[in-house]
Amino acid sequence: MINRATILLVDDDHAFVELLAMRLESNNYLTLRAYRATPALKILQSEAVDLVITDLKMAHMDGFELFEKIKSDHFGMPVIMMTAHGSIPDAVDAIEQGFLDFINKPINSQTLLHTIEKALCNTVKASLSNTKHNYFGISFKSCAMRQVVHHIQALAPNNVNILIQGESGTGKEVAAKAIHQASGYASGPFIAINCAAVPSHLLESELFGHKKGAFTGAINDKTGLILSANNGTILLDEIGDMPLDLQVKLLRVLQERTVRPVGSHTEHKINVRFLSASHKDLQQAIVNKEFREDLYYRLNVVSLTLPSLRNRVEDIVLLANQFVDELSSHSKTINPQAMTHLLNYAWPGNIRQLHNVIEHALVLTPGKLITEDTILKALPTQHKRHFQGLNDAKKQFEYDYLKKVLSLSEGNVAEAAKLAQRNRSDFYKLMKKHGIS
Repeated sequence: MINRATILLVDDDHAFVELLAMRLESNNYLTLRAYRATPALKILQSEAVDLVITDLKMAHMDGFELFEKIKSDHFGMPVIMMTAHGSIPDAVDAIEQGFLDFINKPINSQTLLHTIEKALCNTVKASLSNTKHNYFGISFKSCAMRQVVHHIQALAPNNVNILIQGESGTGKEVAAKAIHQASGYASGPFIAINCAAVPSHLLESELFGHKKGAFTGAINDKTGLILSANNGTILLDEIGDMPLDLQVKLLRVLQERTVRPVGSHTEHKINVRFLSASHKDLQQAIVNKEFREDLYYRLNVVSLTLPSLRNRVEDIVLLANQFVDELSSHSKTINPQAMTHLLNYAWPGNIRQLHNVIEHALVLTPGKLITEDTILKALPTQHKRHFQGLNDAKKQFEYDYLKKVLSLSEGNVAEAAKLAQRNRSDFYKLMKKHGIS
């Protein structure tokens, strides 16, 4: 157990908080008490807290609202939710939103202590390898990726199958490694296989292994990747490209938690965390009879969707500088004009493409400064976009707003003016200004 950790208890039931504090203090924890969410936020601003345990139902501000503020102002702070016994939908919703765990009321002392110990152990493990802008190899500053990281923090300790979705190059394998490292399987192996990169006739042997003589060319026994990942994590990347006949066999492995090599009669028990990833729309693949629906629901107990790079522009500078440091043996920097072009590019290939562009630019840079011309040479000519200035953005917003209001009023200008809270003559002037007839 991690002793003398400080735990903040939040509940508007004074007697319950005092009783809970007594239980924790008798087990060598320090406790701070808050009887509403607002005082809890003040305590977090002034005190060093290791863990927050909050009730869901509270007056003025409930547990979900409190958690949103904690996520915003105290990144990485682990939060456990307490909820009335039997409120399973609330508990599931809490985990989806990023709570580390939940405890049912009435509180069982052993369950409480076990949950706290697990939460604090995970927090210590994470703090050893993470910073404000890096979580087990995921570099980020954007709100979009912050939400993904919070999701990973909540899901990693729970042994559920996770389907990671996102466009090619968004970092699905990096996310899978972060889940592995933040989980109870971190001491075991992490093995990734790209189902699209292995010929279909070899994929079964790669995954499940084979016995000597099982087929032509099987001159030795082979241990499959699933068995090699025992007590660890396996990532089935591009799972949407797995042949249907092999999907049936994978489904059996997930159901029985055993593996039988090709040509063998022996079943091997496994303890493996299954992660899968795809850039394809698997639900459409089910409709097209290209993917099994039962396998989809086995793999997609919880889903994690990674945003494209164009939807996390705030991370481009961080990632670009990181790639420069990783790829260059000499200290090099990207000048501001060159960085502007990186920010203005649409990145259809996402993070993988950014990495390739930086690598290309470094080859073209003999000195220490990566210039605008160098970046322009490294960037493909298509997919460049113009980042709007404030005045242009205001004009675009005004135009879109007018079109929307006129659509809502079915072209009735008088009604549209009322919706926009403008008099009719002002509204006509705005329409004329933007060329709307």
